[in-house]
Parts: sequence; structure tokens; C-alpha cells
Amino acid sequence: MSPDFNKMNDLTGRSVVITGGTGVLGRVITQALISFGANVAILARNREKATALLSEVSGPGKALVIEGDVLQKDSLQHADEVVASEFGRVDCLINGAGGNHPEATTRPDLSFFDIPEEALRFVFDLNLEGTILPSQVFGKRMAQQGEGVILNISSMSAFRPLTRVLSYSAAKAAVNSFTQWLAVHLAQEYSPRIRVNAIAPGFFLTEQNRFLLTDPATGKLTARGQSIIDHTPMRRFGEPEDLLSTVLWLLSPASSFVTGVVVPVDGGFSAFGGV
Repeated sequence: MSPDFNKMNDLTGRSVVITGGTGVLGRVITQALISFGANVAILARNREKATALLSEVSGPGKALVIEGDVLQKDSLQHADEVVASEFGRVDCLINGAGGNHPEATTRPDLSFFDIPEEALRFVFDLNLEGTILPSQVFGKRMAQQGEGVILNISSMSAFRPLTRVLSYSAAKAAVNSFTQWLAVHLAQEYSPRIRVNAIAPGFFLTEQNRFLLTDPATGKLTARGQSIIDHTPMRRFGEPEDLLSTVLWLLSPASSFVTGVVVPVDGGFSAFGGV
């Protein structure tokens, strides 16, 4: 019998927790999930930004905002209780919280040797620990349920460490490793119906990288921005909507035999050798 692809891609009634849902990429993912019928819990440190996002979305799915911090396990545990009370279960977790820090980025007036320890630690903690801790809390509920999906947000920097952003590249490489480790651990120790994957966006203009890729005064590409376009076969930056089909596929039963992978969504950047 042929599979029912419409049903396999259906997210109606599935409950999704998303961290980083108010960011440039997270907002579009959140909007799409609600429009496809998912019930979405937005975990955010800034309740006002998350509440403002709710006013912009519409669809058959429900949405709620939970104030919380991905680096504070007690707030994550509180969020888990709220989601369970409101939605009954946690089907999916999207670990979207992450980013860089200007003081963890080398530049003419800040060498590698002088990057502050606190800036390095901020980036490592936000990207790696901010992925591990939510996975512990919401992944435990999935283990109790015997099924669920965790989707991490990696980066092209994890595959090809980019100049200047040393801590961000290292942290995202660690996220890739953690994705593979957790996929094996949860499938072997708890249930093969718990899947863990990641997407690795190529170059999208976000609040974290805009100052590196475009000139704030003119809006034109910096030399770094132009170099990225020159090494992207599709000759453009990504649009947040470019992520949606891959995200929806990895969250849905359509990818039921896919776990432990990191999928590039990068316009061909990772495939191009430069010549």
C-alpha cells in the first residue's frame, strides 16, 4: 500500500516546544508550525517579544508563551510542567536558542589572544549548554512517552570553521556531535521512536551576523559578505522560509527512519570547493 504522504507530513495536534522562537529564523518557524496545526509553546526570556509574536501568527494551531531561560534548568522544568498541563505531552523540541557575541569575534582591534574569557563562555554556554539542558528536560518527557523528536539548530560554521567567529564555530561543531550522540543514546536506551536531528543553515542575515556581512551605513555587502555570496552556488543569502520544508520534514512522521543527521540548508555552500 502506498504511504499517505499528506498524513505523514501532518502536524495537526502535535505539541512543539521551541527555544529561540523570537529570533529571525525562529519567528518564521513558529509561524509555520502554528499554520500547519501544531500547538506551539514559545520558551522565551523576553515575554514581551514572544507575546508580540503571537499577535502576528494565525492558524489552526494553538500557541502559548512561557517565560524561561535555556541556561536555567529549574525554569525549563517549570516550562515542561506548563506544557504538559496545557498540551498533555511534548512531541517535538526545537533547540533554536543560540548566537554569537561581538566580543568573541576577532577584528582589527581585538585579536584572538585578547578575546575576553567571559565572551567565550557566553557563546559556548548559549549554543551548547543551551541545547543540552532543554534536551535533558523535554527529552526526559519523551523518554517517558516512548516517542518524540528533537531538532537542533546547528550552523555551516560547524562544518567549515569561519574566520573570526572562533567560539561560535566551535560551539556549533559541538552541537553536531551532541546531536549524533543523543540520537544514538535515546534510541538505544529508551525508545527507537525518539529521533534527534539538526539542520545547519547556510548564510542568513540575522541580528547576530548582520554587522559582519553588511555595511550598516549603506546596506551594501562587506568584503566578507561578498565572499560568502561568491562561494554560494545559488548566489544569494538564505531567506528564513527556505528552512521550512526541511524543518517540517524532520519534525513529521515523514522522516521516521531519519535520526542522527545534520542537514545543510545552504544554497550549495558546503558542496563548493571554491574553484
